[in-house]
Amino acid sequence: MNSKSKPNIIVFFTDQQRWDTSGLHGNPLSLMENFDHYAMENTHLFNSFTCQPVCGPARASLQSGMYATRTGCYKNKIPLKQNINTLAKYLKKQGYSTGYIGKWHLGSSEPVKKEDRGGYDYWLASNLLEFTSDAYETYVYDNQNKKVFLPGYRVDAITDAAINFIKSNQKKPFFLFVSLIEPHHQNNTDDYPPPIGYREKYTGKWSPPDLDALVGSAPRHLGGYYGMVKRIDEAYGRMIDVVKSLKLFDDSAIIFTSDHGNNFRTRTREYKRSCHESSIRVPTSFIGNMFQQGGRIKELTNILDIHATILDLGKVKNTSHCDGKSIIPLVNKTSRNWENEIFIQISESELARSLRTSKWKYCISDLTSNGNDKPSSDNYTETSLYDLDADPYELNNLIGINAYDEILNDLRKKMKRKIKKIENISIKINKGQNITNPGQLGLKPDSFHRSKKKL
Repeated sequence: MNSKSKPNIIVFFTDQQRWDTSGLHGNPLSLMENFDHYAMENTHLFNSFTCQPVCGPARASLQSGMYATRTGCYKNKIPLKQNINTLAKYLKKQGYSTGYIGKWHLGSSEPVKKEDRGGYDYWLASNLLEFTSDAYETYVYDNQNKKVFLPGYRVDAITDAAINFIKSNQKKPFFLFVSLIEPHHQNNTDDYPPPIGYREKYTGKWSPPDLDALVGSAPRHLGGYYGMVKRIDEAYGRMIDVVKSLKLFDDSAIIFTSDHGNNFRTRTREYKRSCHESSIRVPTSFIGNMFQQGGRIKELTNILDIHATILDLGKVKNTSHCDGKSIIPLVNKTSRNWENEIFIQISESELARSLRTSKWKYCISDLTSNGNDKPSSDNYTETSLYDLDADPYELNNLIGINAYDEILNDLRKKMKRKIKKIENISIKINKGQNITNPGQLGLKPDSFHRSKKKL
């Protein structure tokens, strides 16, 4: 360790990346060899989730430490309020240099006005990177909002810019947020464009069980998606090499995570915005600094806990705003009261709430809402129950089966308490459609609660 009293903090943030792209979660294609290696040698958050499976709200929550209903960014196209304190604002007060590179998605314009940048000092970013760039044509905006072309494949272009920032900011603690668009699809073509030659390597290869069963757009998209993930991991490893060569690894905490997952149109009309693991579970690790030899953490954590951990690393004292908790007590094996439940807010596809425990997934939805008309509700209907031990890829929806009434009663109470605590709303939960003799019905995923509601 050098003389710095606080570690450098680097967030390497991907977009729409499923947890099971990692070999540590069963993927056999060696897509994330760098992630897997460093996660095993450092700290791996095995059960890591978003708190809102859509881009803007998840990013607002990570920057602010608050649920989407508290930030007001409960769906895309709602800018983060300028008076909300962000990671950059908190850490600047602790003496950090701050930088943001890549996709922002929390501004009111393109390019992003200075007052909408969350307080970051150094800026090389775009509000909607998927619209200002393409796979081999990356355009972002600098501090003066001048358009800047970054050469190379987009993942490499953004990572190169991050490496330049790291090399130029070694004299004092820095906080760098590197925000990739990959492996998100290219919106204007509905494609997942990997580096040249990478799609062919992975098309027709291993597919997760949920995509095998439900298909969606996976046959068309998975090869390109995997190719993007492979290049992300290569760039991640290259950035770590630079940190190590500058002898900054012991003095730097590097966080790898994503805003949400990807269900490949198996659960909704597009790629996320559902309660399922494919939409909400992400690969996450903390490496370097105090996280070396931290081991695998099995407790359930979410993106709000990452915010709280970053502030803990930066020695920010006032964290009363945080809806999450620092994972440092888990790393130090001093935590005795970790709440092993994840609460998820869902919008746009539906107005829904989900509770994820170590064994159960429970979801409720306001069937009168289109998911865009309001941030919250006081009237929900049960739509999903999954036994994650027996059915980890959620192919058998158990809602409405009498044998699970006791489980549902308990989850219903927990959900009401969660919503009251987080949203300050007392809610009604209507029971799902009753199913008798389910063994004779040929159950299919989501068939019952979806039968009366268009996606």
